[in-house]
Amino acid sequence: MDCMTTDTRQKLVDNALHLFATKGYQATSVAEILGAAGANSGSLYHFFPTKQDLLVAVLERYFEGLRPMLLDLAWADVSDPIERVFALLDCYRQMLIDTHFFYGCPLGSLALEFKEPDPAVRAGIARNFAQWTAEVGKCVADARDRFDSEVSVEELATFVLTTMEGGVMLSRTYGSIDAFDQGVAQLRNYFDLLMRAR
Repeated sequence: MDCMTTDTRQKLVDNALHLFATKGYQATSVAEILGAAGANSGSLYHFFPTKQDLLVAVLERYFEGLRPMLLDLAWADVSDPIERVFALLDCYRQMLIDTHFFYGCPLGSLALEFKEPDPAVRAGIARNFAQWTAEVGKCVADARDRFDSEVSVEELATFVLTTMEGGVMLSRTYGSIDAFDQGVAQLRNYFDLLMRAR
């Protein structure tokens, strides 16, 4: 694959990623993606026979970008593993505020949009959530000595994900950061209770 075709493919994926995140998958037309990428339909269908194939590539981009686009930024000045969990949540909080509650978690939005997704789409969304949860789980595992042995690292990491996704959804619905803050405050209290019990 030469540089020109590689560049075209990347533009298609990057612009689809942006449009799917801001407009939603169903509301984004192929023509909009082509226009934003400055590409023609032949280029699109050369790389992606269907729109869902393009979505699968977008999900792969999210997977590859989790650390450089999110975690590295959230954790740049945070060394404590538990505080890293809450620094990550604070990134989502700031995105909500900065976009006036328009933008939250694009993966969560896609998961809600697809009632019965293509197996490859479902697998891509699940793989991204699993990676996110595993990274949070590593933070919890790095602080393992602060918790009783009965505390499940995986279950606690999943609880963090559900708190974030629920907080994003409610804050976007109500146009207020209150629900997100309340959920994170209760999560913080739960972490503190677990650590005190140790």
